[in-house]
Amino acid sequence: MSGLQHVKSCLSNQKKWSHLKAFISLHDPTKLRVDAERDCDYHAPHHMYPYWRLIAIKDNICTKDLLTTTASRILKDFKSPYDATVVEQLRDAGFIVAGKTNMDEFGMGSHSVHSFFGSVKQEGLNGEELSAGGSSGGSAVAVKTGQCFAALGTDTGGSVRLPAAYTGVVGFKPSYGLLSRWGVIAYANSFDTVGIFGADVDETYSIFETLDRHDPKDPTSLPPSTRTRIRSLVACRGYQPRWRIGIPLEYNIAELDPIVRSTWLKSLRLLQSKGHTLHPVSLPTTRHALSAYYILAPAEASSNLAKYDGVRFGTRADGPDGTPESVLFAKTRGQGFGVEVKRRILLGAFSLSADSIDNYFIQAQKIRRLVQREFDNVFSLPNPLLEESDSFAEVDVEKGVDVLICPTAPTLPPPLSSLRDQSPLDAYMNDVFTVPASLAGLPAVSVPVQHIKEDSSPTLGEHVGIQVIGQYGHDTLVMNVARDLEDAVCEDADRTGFEVGPL
Repeated sequence: MSGLQHVKSCLSNQKKWSHLKAFISLHDPTKLRVDAERDCDYHAPHHMYPYWRLIAIKDNICTKDLLTTTASRILKDFKSPYDATVVEQLRDAGFIVAGKTNMDEFGMGSHSVHSFFGSVKQEGLNGEELSAGGSSGGSAVAVKTGQCFAALGTDTGGSVRLPAAYTGVVGFKPSYGLLSRWGVIAYANSFDTVGIFGADVDETYSIFETLDRHDPKDPTSLPPSTRTRIRSLVACRGYQPRWRIGIPLEYNIAELDPIVRSTWLKSLRLLQSKGHTLHPVSLPTTRHALSAYYILAPAEASSNLAKYDGVRFGTRADGPDGTPESVLFAKTRGQGFGVEVKRRILLGAFSLSADSIDNYFIQAQKIRRLVQREFDNVFSLPNPLLEESDSFAEVDVEKGVDVLICPTAPTLPPPLSSLRDQSPLDAYMNDVFTVPASLAGLPAVSVPVQHIKEDSSPTLGEHVGIQVIGQYGHDTLVMNVARDLEDAVCEDADRTGFEVGPL
């Protein structure tokens, strides 16, 4: 497909699927067509695709030519004077930004319904409006419906992987610190990670390779020396045609949807048929990961969002702001933030208060450390950030597993109509399988696996997201296993006669 044909196809799909509200803002179609007609002999370094590919950017990642609103009333008019580093890297690699995608306000949500610009949605097989997942639901839907080639999102506790699972695309959260966060509007600094959506594993990984660079402007970006050390450790292990697959027993929870459980088992059988071996592992502390996350992330958010007061940053409310009994910016913050953002700010402020910090925030940090240690104990590969990684040659790789395989979400995407009566706690439960990897900063990818309906009807079954989690820094290994799973799913579909891929 030529550059112009690709752009025309995406523009046509943007018009066709506009009612899904995947985008908050779009570039001028005429400009995109002109860009696509430029010299197609140009090829950017470190990239396998010609420069005319359209990519969508989540609306909490700064772009200088489009507004960056974070789907919030308080930033609805904000235009950044610069591009985020990841956007600069994509432009240098030849990508064209298609637009900014819809999301949960400031990245806080599991269904992309907490947006000042309206809820993101997807259409089910029977035409019912379903959740697109959150908070990067717009990016996932844009890729799913062919409105762009690929998309960037952010993953704090599962905000890339959960939408990928719900929409049936690939969603990858790299190891924390590999991709630059400079120019990304923060939700929780110690968790926020730029993630990637693609139609398949290879396309997703190619974009990761483009962005996997040290950024001196980002204090959380891994320095070149550490990156070299990680590469040397991976090279010591070398490529293995057979991997040891870990099955976390604690993830087989009672709330797991039967379809999700059967698809998980199917994925394990498919990987076993490729020669990989299956090994049960125990991660008992991860059952506390969700509780710890919803103390730590809101605490960081309450600090990060304090600056949006209409004085330093953000749109100021009309009329007098504040009374003798309230602070100056009470009206601005009360009107500017949505209900979910205000809920998390209050939760975070409470856990950081002098009376509660020891019982909540400090305890949650201890759980986070235990979760990280538990992951290190089950992986055969050492954590390259720990000193004991220096003795890599002495590690017995047969005592641990290479990756973990588990569901991405405990349920299929719920109807949007059912979310009106859903409690916040029920919404938070959607992150139960994604949060542990976020606490430890591990690489994780959600791969869509087709579930064929039990009645053997000719109608396609649901896509279920299956998650591959690996040791810190071993992102390439995670994507290699994901590719094996993707290939096995395609081969299985050929045998059964069903199609696999986006609807």
